[in-house]
Amino acid sequence: MTAPAFEEVDPGRDCDCPACVHARRAGSRPLSGRFGGHLAARGIVIVAAAASAALGALTPAAALTAPQSPHRPGDPGDGEPATPQGAKSPLHGPAGPLPDPATSPPATPPPATRTQIINRAKVWVAAKVPYSMEDYWTDGYRQDCSGYVSMAWGLGSNEWTGSLDQYGVKITKEELLPGDILLFHNPDDPERGSHVVIFGGWTDYTHTYYTVYEQTPPHARTQATPYPYWSNASKYLPYRYKGVVADTAGSQPASDGKAPRPVTGRAGPSRPASHGVPGYPGRARFRPGEANPYVTELGERLVKKGFGRFYPTGPGPRWGDADRRAVEAFQRGQGWRGGAADGYPGPETWRRLFL
Repeated sequence: MTAPAFEEVDPGRDCDCPACVHARRAGSRPLSGRFGGHLAARGIVIVAAAASAALGALTPAAALTAPQSPHRPGDPGDGEPATPQGAKSPLHGPAGPLPDPATSPPATPPPATRTQIINRAKVWVAAKVPYSMEDYWTDGYRQDCSGYVSMAWGLGSNEWTGSLDQYGVKITKEELLPGDILLFHNPDDPERGSHVVIFGGWTDYTHTYYTVYEQTPPHARTQATPYPYWSNASKYLPYRYKGVVADTAGSQPASDGKAPRPVTGRAGPSRPASHGVPGYPGRARFRPGEANPYVTELGERLVKKGFGRFYPTGPGPRWGDADRRAVEAFQRGQGWRGGAADGYPGPETWRRLFL
């Protein structure tokens, strides 16, 4: 058997193992080589030679290596990873034109509707824009989390987590609407935990999960996320963009198949009937155990639409599991998935049922 071969490996710059942390603090000089990984693994990467004819020959390329950690791991529940981000900069980077402070100061940011904000966010998700703290996408915005929000809000520059709050006003959880953000800035160590995401709407009536739009390695994504985020739950603060304006119809964009709601974010009166569709009575009418004529009206409409198989009796007047399953089936029939098909009727579900 051929003797094992040994090769030294580079310490990972982002590795948090005690050996690597100690080496960085001591000023150890990185080693050259094609392998990355933990310092504790230095000098023990073993390449196995041929062991037997039955197993066949193994080449020296079969060495095992420890992976480098990305800037921000995309796996949920990743603790408090380092989140390097670029500094405040003009569009397209240092070579780009500086914004005119006389026309776009933080006090008067450019106007944007909620539909525009969410649609911009979706463009990066669809393009799977890669995460980078140094690169700029074709629209001029830096490809990190704060550049993503700067793009979605339509700002005239690339901001960072330490300046985005100047473009927004702090709100409460109950006031959150699509296009708002959840911001965590760690002033003591901005690259440790700091992050910002775009709120896309609640996925269920309990308001424990919401649709997130965020720029994080490996690329821009959207998914259901626990409120306020996977980690540092007490440090994320909701903000509303100062430049947000009402959509043409005076409503916010649909979120995950749900219909627009008033821009104010406060619970308001039911919307009047329009084009033969009865006014939506509000989500509170369809909570578990609620009994009212709207439940019956909804159930009867579901039966008429072909979803009567879920009702052994009834429908109505008390909201139950049969109603929830029938609504979910109807929502899935609209092509909605995930939180958009939660079985609880939002305004858009109601509108489509009565078309």
